[in-house]
Amino acid sequence: MTRRSCAIYATGIVCAHLLIVGIALVVAQVFQTMIHSRLKKEMTLTEKSQVFEAWKNPPPPVYMEYYFFNVTNPEVFLAGGKASVKQIGPYTYREYRPRENITFLENGTKIYALNPKSFVFVPEKSAGDPEVDIIRTVNIPFVAVMNELNSYSFFLRTLVSMYMNSLGIEIFMTRTVHEVLWGFKDPLLSKVHSLKPEVDEYFGLMWKKNGTHEGEFVFHTGEENYLDYGKIDTWNGLREMSWWSSNQSNMINGTDGAVFHPLINRNELLYIFAADLCRSIHLAYVKDVEVKGIQAYRFAPPSDVLMSPKENPTNEGFCVPAGDCLGTGVLKVSVCREGAPIVVSFPHFYQADPKYINAVEGLSPNKEEHETYLDLQPTTGVPIRACKRAQLNIILKRVQGFPKTKFINETIFPIMFVNETATIDDESASQMRTLLLIVTLVSNFPLLIVGMGIILLLVLVILFCRNRQKKTVKDDTAYTQVSDKPDEPSETPASQPMRNGSYIAMSPVEAQKC
Repeated sequence: MTRRSCAIYATGIVCAHLLIVGIALVVAQVFQTMIHSRLKKEMTLTEKSQVFEAWKNPPPPVYMEYYFFNVTNPEVFLAGGKASVKQIGPYTYREYRPRENITFLENGTKIYALNPKSFVFVPEKSAGDPEVDIIRTVNIPFVAVMNELNSYSFFLRTLVSMYMNSLGIEIFMTRTVHEVLWGFKDPLLSKVHSLKPEVDEYFGLMWKKNGTHEGEFVFHTGEENYLDYGKIDTWNGLREMSWWSSNQSNMINGTDGAVFHPLINRNELLYIFAADLCRSIHLAYVKDVEVKGIQAYRFAPPSDVLMSPKENPTNEGFCVPAGDCLGTGVLKVSVCREGAPIVVSFPHFYQADPKYINAVEGLSPNKEEHETYLDLQPTTGVPIRACKRAQLNIILKRVQGFPKTKFINETIFPIMFVNETATIDDESASQMRTLLLIVTLVSNFPLLIVGMGIILLLVLVILFCRNRQKKTVKDDTAYTQVSDKPDEPSETPASQPMRNGSYIAMSPVEAQKC
């Protein structure tokens, strides 16, 4: 057996083994199963790994951008006209949110943690100085007191209204951005505080929220089921709330939005419990995106999340009292926040009923600036980029006994909205790309084996064809005896057959003389 034959046989054997093994691994999905099992195991908080550290101290910087609606025509609105507002901002703060008091429970299947948040002003990302810039907005303490007195007698409301007039308290107030956001001593609340000490005499949209947490959380670690990774087990000791009018609406579903289970698919709904909204919301797949070279799935709240119960009956549970419902795109949360009739929505009433948008001049909702979304890396479930956008509104309407409201048209009045953003940092993005590359290579290793087998199969075919061609050429080549007789005279008749000549390499040549 020649070397060429040995090479052909060896190539054939290796090729066959590669194809058989590769196809078997592809069909059995051995490596994909191994990777998935490894991901499911490592995505647990009980392992002292980078995953746990990232959960404990999230590396991506979180920024809170506050935008306010400055009222430009309060007199017109109080006279029965349409209010006009102008958006100012952003006033940006860096948010720090480490997990503290971490305690593992029930053999590592659950974990207790607090999540205090602190805020630091970032002037280079802001439109102005919050301690200098002045805004005119709704006097929320005034509306809160008026709302509380709505169930009392007309006589008492009239007396309180006269007393508020004597103090010079109006429906609209003018304050600095810092005061409205972080708090100031309100003259009306100070009077109430002297009568009811449990009422705080300070007011601010973020009063007592710098350095505090939103409650005590117990999370699932994913030890028992990777799909439960990061899900909330209890909040402030509760597995469900009691504010809303249906069991479904009171459920505490999903995670806190910081983590999700690995191996996310496009067809599932992701749930987030938002303590500031007093409810859980769901997110649906929108499209594939790329963030810093990392492929991700974008999830966003669909339009049915804040849809009117007339169009989405499952939202009837958010009407409190039962049957007292608002329209599409808004949610009354005063049920869990005592005092003023607070309503939340997306910024500029994005996805809301046009009547709310048209009730106030100066609003222009659009998807790019006002949509809430979350970009998740589907293999690991890690958030790559997030934008949480929510608007705070208050209901202004006529209240008998308060003459200043007698011409007001009931309006859900915008106060401010916040754009909470976070994007993976460059170092974490580099680590993520490396991890995903390794996962991709390992997962596709059987395909690489099959590819090598196909290449060797092509080499085998080429070697076989070339070997067959050489053999055919050798068999078809003829060598005949050279004549030892002298050449015949040139006069040989043309009709006489030519004598055998000398043929070398298939070509006749002139015979050599002896």
